Amino acid sequence: MPQVKAVVSVVGKDQKAVVAKFATHLADLGVNILDIEQQVTRGRFIMDMLVDLSDLSVSLDELITGLLNLGSKIEMEVRVALHDQGRPKRVAVLASKEAHCLERIIEDSKANNYRGELVCVLANHPELEPIADEAGLPFAHLTAKDNKQAHFKWMMEQLAQYKPDLVVLARYMQIVPPEMVQAYRHKIINIHPSLLPYFPGAKPYHQAWEQGVRVTGCTAHFVTEDLDEGPIILQDVFHIDVGKDTAIDVRSKGQKLEGRVLSDAVNMYLDEKLVVVDDKVVFRPGLSTLMDHAE
Repeated sequence: MPQVKAVVSVVGKDQKAVVAKFATHLADLGVNILDIEQQVTRGRFIMDMLVDLSDLSVSLDELITGLLNLGSKIEMEVRVALHDQGRPKRVAVLASKEAHCLERIIEDSKANNYRGELVCVLANHPELEPIADEAGLPFAHLTAKDNKQAHFKWMMEQLAQYKPDLVVLARYMQIVPPEMVQAYRHKIINIHPSLLPYFPGAKPYHQAWEQGVRVTGCTAHFVTEDLDEGPIILQDVFHIDVGKDTAIDVRSKGQKLEGRVLSDAVNMYLDEKLVVVDDKVVFRPGLSTLMDHAE
């Protein structure tokens, strides 16, 4: 009989015998554990188990309900993902006028670097429509200049239509309202042109140049209600030649990094290689890695 594979993911406060409790529960239901990855970070236990359901003695609904109940009893979050449910995740890109991040994301998507598909480009200016059109992506825009409330109402309607698993702010240049953050909690990734928490807010490259710092960079992070304070995913740096580099030089150096750092963060999210624990991003093997090992 062919194997029926699934991944059971468990996250919660570290405690004794978690692996034994889940392993025993699964064994009692005829489930075989094929592979397991676990770690403890900042007092949080994170585990992914690749399992074979071929000899499952109960229905799938009963299996999932039982695992959720077990998790609830010990205050653990549990998720079950079947191998054949591995549809490409849907990615919506939000942009403004600057093209460099959008172009890198499209390039990496076309190169099949993502376990996901770009489904739309939504913007507050029309300038990037030719880039989206060339990539065969639906494009829509509505200005936010005169009525931000109307713009974000429109944006929420567009996102509801496209049903993204991930929203990417590719230099969107707008402060996302709380209702949007709440609707896509830890599903919105932004690129900020500084090494957060340094130089948050507007014109960070100019701030770095004015203060004469010799190293700055950019940060990919999850968006929260607090501006530029969400959990950091990735950062990278570049050097400033103080006294020689102009503010324009600094900005140019930074833009060369932004697209790559943002795209790498998107890739890691789609590969399920990260999880937010106590408002900090923790890297983990993830669903995709376990599935790769099993194929």
